[in-house]
Amino acid sequence: MDAREDSETTPSSQPQCDSKGNELDVHEEGRLIPYTGDGSVDCYGKPAIKNKTGGWKSALLILVNQVLVALAFTGVEVNLVLFAKLVLRQSNAESANTFSSWMGTNYFFCLIGAFLSDSYLGRYLTCIIFQVLLIIGLVVLSLSTHFLLLEPQGCGKIGLLCEPHKPVQVAILYISIYLIALGNGAADPALATLGSDQFDEEEPKEQRSKSIFFSYFYVAINLGSLVAETVLAYIETAGNWVLGFWICAGSGVVSFLLLLSGTHRYRHIKPNGNPFSRFAQVLVSALRKIKFQIPTNGEGLYEFRERDDASMRRIHHTNGLRFLDRAAIVSSQEKNELLEKGQKPNPWHLCTVTQVEEVKCIMRLLPVWLCTLFSSVVFIQMLSLFVEQGATMDRTFLKFQIPPASMTTFDIISTTAFIMLFDVLIVPLYEKVMKRPPKPLSELQRIGIGLAITIVALTVAGFVERKRLEHADHDKGRETSSLSIFWLTPQYVLVGVAEAFVYVAQMNFFTAQAPDGLKSLGMGLSMSVSALGSYVANFILTVVMKITSSHGRPGWVSPNLNEGHLDKFYFLCAFLTGLDLILYIVCAKRYVGISLEKREETNKEEVVT
Repeated sequence: MDAREDSETTPSSQPQCDSKGNELDVHEEGRLIPYTGDGSVDCYGKPAIKNKTGGWKSALLILVNQVLVALAFTGVEVNLVLFAKLVLRQSNAESANTFSSWMGTNYFFCLIGAFLSDSYLGRYLTCIIFQVLLIIGLVVLSLSTHFLLLEPQGCGKIGLLCEPHKPVQVAILYISIYLIALGNGAADPALATLGSDQFDEEEPKEQRSKSIFFSYFYVAINLGSLVAETVLAYIETAGNWVLGFWICAGSGVVSFLLLLSGTHRYRHIKPNGNPFSRFAQVLVSALRKIKFQIPTNGEGLYEFRERDDASMRRIHHTNGLRFLDRAAIVSSQEKNELLEKGQKPNPWHLCTVTQVEEVKCIMRLLPVWLCTLFSSVVFIQMLSLFVEQGATMDRTFLKFQIPPASMTTFDIISTTAFIMLFDVLIVPLYEKVMKRPPKPLSELQRIGIGLAITIVALTVAGFVERKRLEHADHDKGRETSSLSIFWLTPQYVLVGVAEAFVYVAQMNFFTAQAPDGLKSLGMGLSMSVSALGSYVANFILTVVMKITSSHGRPGWVSPNLNEGHLDKFYFLCAFLTGLDLILYIVCAKRYVGISLEKREETNKEEVVT
């Protein structure tokens, strides 16, 4: 018997509340114990006690875990293009496509992890299972690189290719990196949502912490990536691939142990079953009643809530997508069963307004989700083509050779600085200059601004590439240029600022607009847009190469960048992103947000007819 049940046996059996309205229960010793108001539970499945679970102590463990996971994953990601080029002997276009496909699959796994997290496993168990797979992938990658791939000894440096490999050796490599993609991608949305679950949104102070957690989560990703893209990038570019990969594996193990250490402190939201069956019930029920007249303003639609289901809030009816409202129309036969016989309706014949609105919420999110994909196209190109571009430039700084992948440091620093300083420096500076406080930007506005900045970043990248070609060494087909690699700094900084706008806003928007019980799916949608962006980047690059490399021409992204026109490819992507921005603005203006009922009202039983 838990504390909540014990309290019912005491003389004071009526629920008591503190000054903020949070429910209190009486402990065996007579002390009043506050429970969370959002329906979260502890690791034993009992109602979560505020002062013993959750809060920043638990969230900090998750953030540090994310720092180390980001270091492990990015240590592989940051130089995968060069690894494919130097060790697997792939061309520039082939290695870029290998990278794009791998990154796309990584983000696609976000949806799988989100589905399992919300439906069956829960967020914590999802993180545990898939982080184990991440570690296995990192260990296999380290072992296969050490014993199978680096032949002859010392190969894999810039300018020193390895010998061709047997198909089985390449297959083992691909198995390892796709295990890494599965482990990282599937755990990411569950980990981010688990972190936000540590704050009770019914408590004003914790609600504010919940709203800024995603900013810190993205900063944690950047901090781990910063180490990987400087220290590990240098180690791997020097040809020490085995050492770099073993550091990644060690980081993965430590991160997993940290996650386990907070097991007894985490707050959990129970999984709510398969959402696809609920969605299918709405569609089937709506089709069954295709001949029914749709009521205006949701009048006469069915709603029901179990008294003990406090974790799921009702969603108010909205007028959009009205054809789905038929699923909640109560027929005369169903009305008789409900009112006279007291039977529960068949969910394949009659659905609640909340169930219908869940489907509407997801359907409304999809156009916004699709319109943000071109921002991901740019970010994927930063990790592939920007690196290949930098590898051809003068990388000398004093007597130090800068690894091309380390230039993403400017992206990370600009992203982190912008997130951390936006509210404490940029907003007050704007207020001082303009003599008035700025209007708060919505998540949709932030995403639009980020898309606009990506257009500027691609345009700048195109002009820098033209400058690089002016200083290129065209003798004997060499792929070098005397232009300093630091000319790439502006495009990295601009991409970083765009990330700060787009990614954090995406996390907040998709989780806030997802119904209760589908928060991980909302986070999965936010992250998986990068999967679609990766595949789109791959498709665009393939089509462009198909068109531009005909009749013996090398193509815009040629094996030797000095013989191609990477600048034209950047300008094309900027143009396509501009078209995408126009479409996004139309979708954002037409978007209708979710309207949730307050939790205090959910403990009711009601039939609306």
